[in-house]
Amino acid sequence: MSSPPAFGFTEWFRPGEYARAEQAIEAMAAAGATHLRTHLSWAEHHTPDGPAWYEWLLPRLAARFELLPCIHYTPPSLSRTGTAAGAPRRLLDYADFVDHCLTRYCRHFKAVELWNEPNNLLDWDWREDPDWQLFCEMVGAAAYWARQRGFTTVLGGPCPFDAHWLRLMGERGVLEQIDVLGLHGFPGTWDSELGSWDGWAALLDRARSIAAPFNPKMRFWLTEAGYATWRHDEGAQARSFLDALAAPAERLYWYGWQDIPDTVSVQEGLRFDQRHYHMGAVDADGRPKLLARLLAQGGPRALVETLRLGAPVPVLGAPALGSASRPIVVAGGAGFIGCNLADSFLGDGRDVVLLDNLSRPGVEENLAWLKQTHRDRVTWQATDLRDAPLMREVLHDAEAVFHLAAQTAVTTSLDAPVADFEVNARGTLNLLEAVRQSGRRTPVIFASTNKVYGNLSDLAMIEHEDRYVPADNAIAALGIAEDRPLDFCTPYGCSKGVADQYVLDYAKSYGLPTAVLRMSCIYGPRQFGTEDQGWVAHFLIRALRGDPITIYGDGKQVRDILHVRDAVAAYRRVLQDIGALSGQAFNLGGGPANCVSLHMVLQEIGRLTGREMELRQGDTRQGDQAYFVANTAKLAQACGWTPRIGWRQGLAELHRWLATRHAAPPEPARLIA
Repeated sequence: MSSPPAFGFTEWFRPGEYARAEQAIEAMAAAGATHLRTHLSWAEHHTPDGPAWYEWLLPRLAARFELLPCIHYTPPSLSRTGTAAGAPRRLLDYADFVDHCLTRYCRHFKAVELWNEPNNLLDWDWREDPDWQLFCEMVGAAAYWARQRGFTTVLGGPCPFDAHWLRLMGERGVLEQIDVLGLHGFPGTWDSELGSWDGWAALLDRARSIAAPFNPKMRFWLTEAGYATWRHDEGAQARSFLDALAAPAERLYWYGWQDIPDTVSVQEGLRFDQRHYHMGAVDADGRPKLLARLLAQGGPRALVETLRLGAPVPVLGAPALGSASRPIVVAGGAGFIGCNLADSFLGDGRDVVLLDNLSRPGVEENLAWLKQTHRDRVTWQATDLRDAPLMREVLHDAEAVFHLAAQTAVTTSLDAPVADFEVNARGTLNLLEAVRQSGRRTPVIFASTNKVYGNLSDLAMIEHEDRYVPADNAIAALGIAEDRPLDFCTPYGCSKGVADQYVLDYAKSYGLPTAVLRMSCIYGPRQFGTEDQGWVAHFLIRALRGDPITIYGDGKQVRDILHVRDAVAAYRRVLQDIGALSGQAFNLGGGPANCVSLHMVLQEIGRLTGREMELRQGDTRQGDQAYFVANTAKLAQACGWTPRIGWRQGLAELHRWLATRHAAPPEPARLIA
C-alpha cells in the first residue's frame, strides 16, 4: 500500500491563547499533521499587543509544521467601512503590510495566502466594491510584490465557489500573479450534498478549466475542508475527512482542529449558527472526537480500516440480505459487554446491528473482531444517542434493543456533567422515543448501574484487615436488594438514574416491553479497563505491563464481580422472558459468592502474573462506595438465572486474554552472592 497523503489543519488562534496554542500544536503533531494554515490578522497586528503575539506564535507553529499564513482583515482605523472586512482607504497599504510580514517573519514560511473567502460578505465587504476593482488592485499588487521576493502566492478560496468571480480574477490579471488557488468546501455542512455539492473532483475540474486560460501553471490546494458535528455525527466527519484527503488536489488543510467555545462570538455574532462551533477534530475542551483519536492512533490508515467496518447509511429499513428476520440491535455494541452480547446472538445465527460512536478508546478492536468473525451478519452504524433523528431511522425495524451505550465514568461526569447528562439521560430518552415512534412493541433492555443506590453511607461497616463488611448481618449475607431506596449521587449516578426510571416508566406509560438491569462490576475478555472504569481489567493491564497501580482509598472496598459470560446470559434470559418481566428492575452482579475487596483482587493478580506490583495510594474518590454486593435473588426467582463462573476462574481467564496483548518488560536480573 502506498503512503497516505500528507494533511494539515486550518486553525485560527486568537491573541492571548498561549496555553491553547501550545496544547493544539502538540496534539495536531501527534495526529500526524505536517502543515498548518493560520491567520495573520492585519487588524490584530495593528493593535499594541499584536506584534508581540505573532512574534511568539509564528516561530512555535513553524517549528512543527510547514506554515501558511493567511494575511487578511483590514485594521478598522484604515478601512473605508470602519470594519475589518472593508477595503483599506489606501489600497497599497495592504501590499505594504504583506511586505512587512515577509521581512519580519520570512524565516517561518515560504508561501503566503492573500485574503480569505473574498466573496464572503463577512470577509470582504463587496457592497463597497461591487465590481471587485478595489480587491483586484489591492491583492494584485501584494501578489506581484510577494512573488518578486520569492514567495509562493496563494489566493484565498472563494466560499461558496463562484465561477464568475474566479473568471473575473483572471480577466483582471490577478491570476497571473498567483501560484496556488485555495478552494473551500464543506459538504454536509454548508454545501448541500443533495443540491449544490457534486464532489471534490468536480469542484477542482471547474476551477482548473476557468484558471487554465489565465495561468496554465496554476496549482490547487484545499485550504478549507470541514464538517460540523453539531448533530453528534462524528463518523460522518471522519468520512468527510477521508473524502477530502482523496481529492485530486496537492494539499489538504482540514478546518479545523478545535471547536470554538460557545462563549466566543463568530463573525455573525455570538452563537448565531451552531455549525460554526462544532467544526473541530476535538471539542472545545480538547477532548478528541473520532477523527482526532483515530488519526493519533494510526493516521489516515486507522480511519480507513475502522470506517470500512461500518455501514455508510442506516441499515434497518429492511432485513439483512438473505435473512427474513429483523435484527437484534445493541447500542454500545462495540463496547466490552455489548460486543460479547452481540457475539452470543451472532453465534446463534442472528443478524445484529451495532450502534456505537466509538468514543471509548480501543473498542474499534472489538468491532473488527466481530466483523472478522461474523462477516456480513454484523453491521456497525456510527450512531450517537444524541442524534435523535438518526436514532429513529436505525431503530425502526429492530426486533429487540439492548441499550448499553453510555458515558460510563463517575470522574468524567464530575468534569463534564452536562455532556454526561446529554448522553446518559437525554440519549436514553431519544432511544425510547425512537422505539415508541416506530409503532412496534420492541423490547428494550437497559444497562443501569448500582450507583442508583447512592454511596450507601448510611450502612454501618465493620472494618477487617483486608475488607469492609456490613454490620447488618442480613445485608452481609445476601447483599443489597432492589427494595433499597434510590439515592442518586454524582452526575453519573443522576444521569443513569434518570435513564433507569425513564425506561421503567415507558413500560407503564406506553406499554413498551422494557426492563432494567442494575449492574455491579462486570469483567472479562474484550474489556479495555481504565483507571476511571473497568477496574478489574485495569489492574491486570497495569500489572502485566509492570506499571504502578493507584488505589483510591484504603483498598478495603468490597464489590461483587461478575464474568461477562454470566452477564450476557442474564441479558438474554430477560429478553426471553420479557413478557413477564417488563417494567421491572433487577440487580445484576456476582452476588455474595463473588464479593471481593480490592486487596483480594490485587493479591490474586500477583499470583497470576508472578510479579510484585508497585502500589500507590490516592484519596477516596467522590461517590465511591465502601461496599456494594448485589442481592440477585429477584432475578434468579424471575427467570432462573444464577452466575456460574467463580471470580478466581474468571480472573484467570481474563489474565490469559490480556497477557497476549500486554507484555511486561523483563524484571532486572538479581545478583546472588
